[in-house]
Amino acid sequence: MLKHSTVPLMRAWNSWSDRPAEMVFLPLGVRITPVLYSTRSRTTSAIEPRRDTVRLGRHAIDGSLIELETEHSGTTVAFRTEKSDPFAVRGNWEGKAGGEWGLRFWLTLAISADSGEVVTHEAGRNVTLVKIGTRFVAVATAEAPVHVTGHDTINDLRADFEANGYFYTASRKNEASVIALRFNLEMMRQGAYAAAVADSAELAIVKAQTCLAAGNPSTAPTAHNGTYEGSLDAIRDVVAWNTIWDETNSRPYTAVTRIWNLGKFAVWYNDQLFAALLAGVFDADLARENMATAMASATPQGNIACIVTSNDAWVDRSQHPNGALVAWQLYQRTGERSLLAASYDALARNQRWWREHRDPDAFGLLSCGTSDVGEGLYKGTHFAARNETGMDNSATHDEALYDPITRTLSTFDLGLNCAAALDAEMLSKMAKVLGKEDDAREFAAIAERCRKLISENLWDESRNIFANRQRHGGFVRSLSPTSFYPLLCGAATPEQADKLLQHLSDETTFGGDYVLPNATRDDPAFADNVYWRGRIWPNVNYMVWLGLRRYGFAAEASRLARQSYELFMKSWSKDRIAAENYNATTGEAMDQGDTDPFYIWAAMLPLMTVGEIIDFDPWSGWTLHNAGTDLSVGPMLSPSGMLSVSIADGLLEMSLDGRASLKTNLQTSFTQITVSDARFSCTITPAGSDGFVTLPNVEPDRIVAARLDGQEVRFEASTDGARLEMARAAHGRKLDVYFLTV
Repeated sequence: MLKHSTVPLMRAWNSWSDRPAEMVFLPLGVRITPVLYSTRSRTTSAIEPRRDTVRLGRHAIDGSLIELETEHSGTTVAFRTEKSDPFAVRGNWEGKAGGEWGLRFWLTLAISADSGEVVTHEAGRNVTLVKIGTRFVAVATAEAPVHVTGHDTINDLRADFEANGYFYTASRKNEASVIALRFNLEMMRQGAYAAAVADSAELAIVKAQTCLAAGNPSTAPTAHNGTYEGSLDAIRDVVAWNTIWDETNSRPYTAVTRIWNLGKFAVWYNDQLFAALLAGVFDADLARENMATAMASATPQGNIACIVTSNDAWVDRSQHPNGALVAWQLYQRTGERSLLAASYDALARNQRWWREHRDPDAFGLLSCGTSDVGEGLYKGTHFAARNETGMDNSATHDEALYDPITRTLSTFDLGLNCAAALDAEMLSKMAKVLGKEDDAREFAAIAERCRKLISENLWDESRNIFANRQRHGGFVRSLSPTSFYPLLCGAATPEQADKLLQHLSDETTFGGDYVLPNATRDDPAFADNVYWRGRIWPNVNYMVWLGLRRYGFAAEASRLARQSYELFMKSWSKDRIAAENYNATTGEAMDQGDTDPFYIWAAMLPLMTVGEIIDFDPWSGWTLHNAGTDLSVGPMLSPSGMLSVSIADGLLEMSLDGRASLKTNLQTSFTQITVSDARFSCTITPAGSDGFVTLPNVEPDRIVAARLDGQEVRFEASTDGARLEMARAAHGRKLDVYFLTV
């Protein structure tokens, strides 16, 4: 009876299909599909972004709130669904603008079941019912439909409209595989319905009617106000809208985009990792599902395939090994060791595969390649080899030659080597947590050796920058932002790092109003403005930002985060576009055709600005920053519960699961935060003024020990907890507080 019984209940009713206005109760495969018909154009719309104009609005991760608008033949209709019960959903529509007389514009709710059960409409009670196994789904509408018709499929309903128009009555039925409840925008410019699931028909009907009568809940609050407002909201909406059901593999996953038509499913390795990272901001289960989807592309040879779709599988090549970085970040955010254990073996095999198959001279640095396995498109070509960087047409590959003997390109790829070094470092961390001490030492040694080789061999002294290099020759002329990736993996010496910063702000190369271009502005490839030849890519900006933070370049990281936020909001605020890539001269998203308008990794741009406030840094752990500017952000996931932070008049307040956990007016950063029932600890970075730290809901007499840099300190009672006065300090300080649990 249950079709998909492992989906969490609060996500069961959701926008699972490639029709974003269609609500699906996934465990039973029951669908409520809006279909629009315009007499003016004699065309229908099932509201599909690839074919129709759709503006995707707010979308909660669990589907508790979903909003969108669509335009068909000049008429605009807004849809909204909400739920507070896992088994009931309430939807409504509103005609916002008319392109024709509303009597001739029809909005139909088509009710069907994937398994083909007969759907029945009871006109006397204005309810529609379908029984699947022993379970019932009832749909009630606020007003009786003008017309009820029956069809075998949704396409048959659309064909009926397009062939026969809006006056046709011969298709009237009360029982069919698809029951269509037809309304028009003259009589029902606004309308509502509710659907409910129960184990008897009467219970389902009563539940649907009760849900309908309850009306819409109050407007959902925004997740991010003040400084960098809208960032967390945008991440949530991009993740939620792109989370769909993969029928081929019977799994939920966050697709690169629900708009592309790449087959029944499509998984790029790195894109799927970033989907997991972004989903983990809100939901550990969804992050885990996305990591599992990424790891499912692991091959018997040891690598993780570059891409697997319902049409093709590029098992001969991989992509940058960023899996351990994402797994470690998710572990930091959730505290769930299982996230490491689930992906460790595949990631460890992948790291070893790179060393065995992409280092033809056994030098210790990697080149991109394409192995003699599988039947993937482009296998054994120059193009296939450069797919391993993800930067398919980057000018950094122009001078690389493909060697059919070694099946690799002739260059050491800088970005690949930095990603592999970082991957080894993160694998070492994972191995320690999992008790694999031999592996931890192995991967730490690999990481250290790679950092040294990158620093010594891929630094171009003549240009004071890192670059790709021929394995048996000089440096490649063209550069990309991967020149800054040695910061990410820790390979840059302090002197090299300082020189790199000059290029970051140089407007002839990487600087400017819109950054970071994936070809320097003085490179002829920049003018191409096609894909990786000159455009800005969100995933690259994020990696450079992370590297800047690792090296303590806080001002430069903040500037990049702010510029990335402004770039994202330029298209998001006005048009709800979250672009795959952006024009580096104008900041426009859709100025050329090789840009998807709702791509998952676009959310990595606002992720950076959220990270400027709250982050789970691979090296600094759980971090908070109080810049003194007013804001509120949350809730989001943390190891200690759902986390929210507000700053007002310089006072930062942190709450966990709605309970105040920290208050401070110190305008500085807090790193390595640990919060538990018996302990609070953190490192407080240098503070330029006096202030205080308060632990709300902790009475001073509950404190067993409080130490600042190992020295005992006293907390005093305040109106809301235990308070420690803090003097200004030019150095970082470690605060540890232990208290009795209640």
